[in-house]
Amino acid sequence: MNSIDKLFNKTISIEHLFNSWFLFRKGKRKRRDVIQYERFLERNIFNLEKRLLAQKYKHREYNSFFLQDPKVRHIRKAHVEDRLVHQAVYTTLNEIYEPKFIYHMYSSRVGKGTHRAVKNLRKMLRKVSKNNTLNSWALKCDVKRFYDTVDHQILFKIISRDIKDKKFLNLIQQVINSFSITEGKGMPIGNLTSQIFTSIYLNELDRFIKHKLKIKFYMRFADDLIILSRNKYDLEKLVLKLELFLKENLLLKLHPNKISIKPISQGFDFLGYVTFSHYRVLRTVTKRRMLKKLSKRLDEYLSGEIAEYSMNQALQSYLGILSHANTKKLENQIRNQFFFR
Repeated sequence: MNSIDKLFNKTISIEHLFNSWFLFRKGKRKRRDVIQYERFLERNIFNLEKRLLAQKYKHREYNSFFLQDPKVRHIRKAHVEDRLVHQAVYTTLNEIYEPKFIYHMYSSRVGKGTHRAVKNLRKMLRKVSKNNTLNSWALKCDVKRFYDTVDHQILFKIISRDIKDKKFLNLIQQVINSFSITEGKGMPIGNLTSQIFTSIYLNELDRFIKHKLKIKFYMRFADDLIILSRNKYDLEKLVLKLELFLKENLLLKLHPNKISIKPISQGFDFLGYVTFSHYRVLRTVTKRRMLKKLSKRLDEYLSGEIAEYSMNQALQSYLGILSHANTKKLENQIRNQFFFR
C-alpha cells in the first residue's frame, strides 16, 4: 500500500485521539477509571499526544482477573490510557484491513456478528445440499489455545507487509509486546487490539482456504471454522492440509478434540445454536444458562435489589436471542414464567 506512509501522524493526532476516546467510552462512562481520566480529558489527551509524538509513550502492566462467561476466562485489563491507544490503533488498522478480509469472516466486524453468521450458515447449508436433495457434510474445528499461542514475530511480519510507516509499526509492536503468556507468544483476551490482530493473523488461513484450496463453502468466527462439502473424504483430506498450513505458517494447531465431520442433516453446534438446513435451535447448555440467569434476576427483582425495568430489560435481551432460532415453546415458557408488565 503505497499510500500508507503517514499512519502514525494520523493515529496520534488530537482529532483521532478524541474520536477514539468517544468510541472507547461507550458503555463505560460510569466506570471509575473512565470517570477519573475524563475529568481532565483535554489535559490527558494533549499529554498523551505529546508523549506519542516524542515516542516516549510506554505501555503499562495489565491488571489480571477471572471471568466466568460461561467458562472461566483469564482476563487482562489495560490501564484506561493504554486502552485509548488500543482504540486509536484499532481504528486505523481496521480501515486498512477490513477490505482485505473475506466476506464470510464474522467476528468483530460491523454488520456481521453471531446472528448474521448463523443466518448465512443456513443459506450455505441449503446451497451445498441443494435444498436437502444431496448428501452433504460439515467440517467444524477450531484452533487450540489460539490467544495463548499467537506468535508475536509472525503477527508483526504480516502487518509489516502492508504498513511501511516505521513509527506506526513501532507503536503496533509495543502493543503486541505489551503482553505474553510465554516469551514472544500470546494476546490478552479482552483487548480491542486483540480482535483486529486475530482477524489479521487468521486472514492468512482464510486466504489459503479460499484462494489456494478454492474452498467454496467456508466461514470463520474468531478461531472457529466451518467448511461444507458434498464429499466426506475431501473434508478428511482437508484437515491434514489445514494442520500443515497452520503449523508451517502460523505456528498454530487445530484442537484435536474439537475436529468433527458430520452429515449436515444431523445438525451441528455453532455459536450457541444447533443449525440444520431449514431451522436452528438453541444449544441445550445455552437454554439452561439462560433460565438460570433469568431465575437469578427474578430473585433480585422480588427482593427489591433491581427494578422491574431491569428485569424486563434482561428478559427482552434473551427473547432477542431466541428470535434467531425455532424456539416458540421456550419463548412461551419464558414469557409465562418471567414476564412483568
